[in-house]
Amino acid sequence: MDDVDTLINARWVIPVEPGGAVLPAHSVAIRADRIVALLPQSEAAERFNAAAVFDLADHALIPGLVNLHTHAAMSLMRGLADDLPLMTWLKHHIWPAEARHVSPGFVYDGTLLACAEMLRGGITCFNDMYFYPEEVARAALDAGMRAAVGIIAIEMPTRYASDAQDYLAKGLSARDAFRGEPLVSFCMAPHAPYTVSDQTFRRVVTMAEELDLPIHTHLHETREEIQSGESTHSLRPLARLLELGVLGPRLIAAHAVHLLDSEIELLARHGASVAHCPSSNLKLASGFAQVARMERAGVGLGLGTDGAASNNRLDMFCEMRMAALLAKAVAGDAQAFPAARVLQAATLEGARALGLDRLSGSIVPGKWADLCAVAFNDPALAPCYDPLSHLVYCAGRESVSHVWVAGQLRVEERNVTGLEIPALNTRARLWQNKLVEETKA
Repeated sequence: MDDVDTLINARWVIPVEPGGAVLPAHSVAIRADRIVALLPQSEAAERFNAAAVFDLADHALIPGLVNLHTHAAMSLMRGLADDLPLMTWLKHHIWPAEARHVSPGFVYDGTLLACAEMLRGGITCFNDMYFYPEEVARAALDAGMRAAVGIIAIEMPTRYASDAQDYLAKGLSARDAFRGEPLVSFCMAPHAPYTVSDQTFRRVVTMAEELDLPIHTHLHETREEIQSGESTHSLRPLARLLELGVLGPRLIAAHAVHLLDSEIELLARHGASVAHCPSSNLKLASGFAQVARMERAGVGLGLGTDGAASNNRLDMFCEMRMAALLAKAVAGDAQAFPAARVLQAATLEGARALGLDRLSGSIVPGKWADLCAVAFNDPALAPCYDPLSHLVYCAGRESVSHVWVAGQLRVEERNVTGLEIPALNTRARLWQNKLVEETKA
């Protein structure tokens, strides 16, 4: 018999590759950080001797979820300024609060808080865009979570950096400091067309090509953004990015709500990806993304939560359900964005956009053992005719029982391991008190 570290026996394994597959009574064998086999339970019992065995008789085992767009540290601003339009929210509440409070400690504590929430909800990898990227990486590593950390660029000075050149230099330094960490990768992260100059975008493209990194930016999130772009540059933002060389397979366009049909075709033709954030789009009244049209055109489509300040929940189960329902309503087609495609968007497509799909996003031997077990032993999930459909339309993050990242158990029986949650909550309350005191002042 072959020795392995972990053997997971599940009622169903839903590998995502091939799409739509549901494998009853299957097992996943893990050695170190990799999946070494996916096979029927009867064969697994004869083939493997495991140091740890998990018998999940009422569970579906899926790949860990990939949150393709977030600002993790903003969890400390959860609910700070709700029910406001995007630019009012940013200019009059979020940016002033960041100017006063964002620091290495703020980013570390906020990111660790977000990691605890995301792990508990089955998210094993997140794509982040925020200040002090070295603190984002440090928090992710302390949580044992996979992170694609943004090298942010923006023209406005902050406590973190003085100008775009300073942002990029500090981001590259952070990348150098964490090079070789298997759980940490990096993205170029120019904030948005309305906050980044042509010169900075060109430099970002050059750096992305030299370092082989994705480019993660907000794009076509609101009508105001597009009108501003047309007024300032005489071009819609996507057309401007095309001229600047940003548009290509590296691009991860966060939100992409307001797209003409020709722009959808342009994204597809250039192999770009979209990080669809349905809850944030709804909460900020940004609009309804044309998901079905993007799907038909062949645009790479992943899912993101955005930050907790504009969504309030880092909950990918919520995003899956919301994305599926909205796609159907907007398209007027009940078959639009079916459950199998939604789960693929929340896993493999997110990994693909980050350049990680060779090693993540599906349950395939040789890939990282980033896995999520969802319990189906609750009356709210009974009866179950189709576990894949249930994952999107019925299950919630409260159903997540176990999570593994790189073969390490990070959530066990709904409890996050390795993090002191009471201490983390105390630090969150201390930051809350600081923000409230200055708001009153």
